[in-house]
Amino acid sequence: MSGHSHWATIRRKKGAADAKRGQVFTRLAREIVMAAREGGGDPDSNVRLQMAIERARAQNMPKDNIDRAIKRGTGESKDGSVLEQIFYEGYVGHGVACMIECVTDNRNRAVSEIRHLLSRGGGNMAEAGSVGWQFTRTAYIAFPAEGQDQDKIFEIAVEAGANDVVFDGDEIEIFGPVESFKAIGDALRAAGVHPDEAGLRMIPNQEIELPTDQIISVMKTVEALEELDDVQNVYTNLRITDEALAEMEAE
Repeated sequence: MSGHSHWATIRRKKGAADAKRGQVFTRLAREIVMAAREGGGDPDSNVRLQMAIERARAQNMPKDNIDRAIKRGTGESKDGSVLEQIFYEGYVGHGVACMIECVTDNRNRAVSEIRHLLSRGGGNMAEAGSVGWQFTRTAYIAFPAEGQDQDKIFEIAVEAGANDVVFDGDEIEIFGPVESFKAIGDALRAAGVHPDEAGLRMIPNQEIELPTDQIISVMKTVEALEELDDVQNVYTNLRITDEALAEMEAE
C-alpha cells in the first residue's frame, strides 16, 4: 500500500474546499443517507454513519436534517426523490484512470456533467469495467498520531483484519478489506481511538507518475469534478508528488 501517504494531505485540501462550496448540507445529507442505508441507522454500530454525522454537525447542520437523512437511508421515511450510489469510470487526462463516486437522483444529469468536465480536461468516460479493475475497494480509517502507541495501534488494526497501517508524520492511516471495516472501527473505539475519517475508498493497485505540470492539470480536473453536486468522491491512480502538492497549496 506504499504511495498512499499523500491521501490524508489531499483529503484535508479537499475538506477545506468542501467548506467553501455551496450545497454543503445536500452533500452531507447524501453521505448520511448512504451510510445509513449500507450499515444501519445506529451510529454506535456504524462507523461510517458516525463520521458522516460528525461532519454534518461540524458544518452546523440542524439535528432535524440529520435525523431525516438517517430515516431516509434506513427506509423509515420515503420523503424526497430516490438517491442511488453509482461509480462512473473514465480518464481525467494524461492517461490517468479515475473512479467517480456519485450519489444522485438524476443519472442523466450526473453523466452529462461528468462527461463534459472529463472532455474539457483531455479525458473521457469509459465503459463499465474497463477502469474499475485497476482499483480495489478498501476500508480506510485515519486519525491523529499524537498520543498514540504505534505498536499498540498496529496490533489492534491487524488483529481486527487490517492489511496495512501507515504512520505518516502526524497521522495514522489504516487500510483493510471491506469486510473488516466494522471490526477495525469497533476495535479502535474500544481502545479509545476516535477516527477523523472512516469510509470505503477506491485505492489504485498501481500508480502512474507524471511531470509536475501534468499532475497539477489532472488535479484541477479532479477538483472540478468534486465540485459537482452529484459527486461525492473522485479516485485516481495518479501519484501526487510533494512538489505538485506544494504548488497546488500555494495557488
